[in-house]
Amino acid sequence: MPRRTAPVPFRVRPLLTLTMVTSTAAGLLSLLGAPEAVAAEPSAATGPSATAGGTTAGGSTAAVRPRDKLTFTVAHSGRAAHDGSYTLRCHPPGGRHAAPSRACAALDRATSQGRDPFKPVAAGATCTMIYGGPATARVTGTWQGRKVDARFSRTNGCEVARWNSLVPALPRTSS
Repeated sequence: MPRRTAPVPFRVRPLLTLTMVTSTAAGLLSLLGAPEAVAAEPSAATGPSATAGGTTAGGSTAAVRPRDKLTFTVAHSGRAAHDGSYTLRCHPPGGRHAAPSRACAALDRATSQGRDPFKPVAAGATCTMIYGGPATARVTGTWQGRKVDARFSRTNGCEVARWNSLVPALPRTSS
């Protein structure tokens, strides 16, 4: 004979329905990439290396990663389709960038081992006099919990190497 469960009292049903709807909505927002105002982000005091209170399915403590969002404004790249402004979100990849997964991977590589790809070329650096073309770019936003406001050009060998280290986040140029 099948086991019968006790009926849920009428006054508890709305609460159960509200809980189910709220849980479903929260899950969908996390899958779709909730806006920064809704998503829980670490404060400046906790920084990118803080750990979450929960654990992953494997039982290890999960690291909290700040939302990475950058805006690229590119001009004179030699390809009209690459000029203009576009956004890039990473972790998870998204935005209006043509190849967000590859761009995020390039930025992750460029920032590995504590390097800062947005740092300008040092004053007085010895650079080859190789002109890489008129392309310019400005990158603003947040990367790994830090504000970014960087300018890129291709006016000498150092600047060309700096630009190329971020391809495909920055476009390849035709020069």
